[in-house]
Amino acid sequence: MHTAVLLTTIILNAGMGLADLVKARFVLATSAAVDVPPGWLPLLGTLKLAGAAGLLLGLLGVEPIGVAAAIGLVLFFVGAIVAHVRARRFATGVAPLAFLGLAVASLLAV
Repeated sequence: MHTAVLLTTIILNAGMGLADLVKARFVLATSAAVDVPPGWLPLLGTLKLAGAAGLLLGLLGVEPIGVAAAIGLVLFFVGAIVAHVRARRFATGVAPLAFLGLAVASLLAV
């Protein structure tokens, strides 16, 4: 079960990280709704990709890196939820909440 959680978290975060880097239309719309400047997207995408890579390393046996990556993703998505709440965009906060749940589950799995 833990492998499935980790793989799901890795794949989804890698996909979203790439979407941030290419500034996908839905990413631009959501970030504008919560007042995140488009110039931040490369950094945010890189952080998601780093989290995914770290979880993959954890899955492959480098446990301290996996734990650090999971903690980083938990903190990242707590910040994302705060941004959505501050902007009063509760409907768009559902996705970060789901990603937070996956990050917490990954932290418990590594």
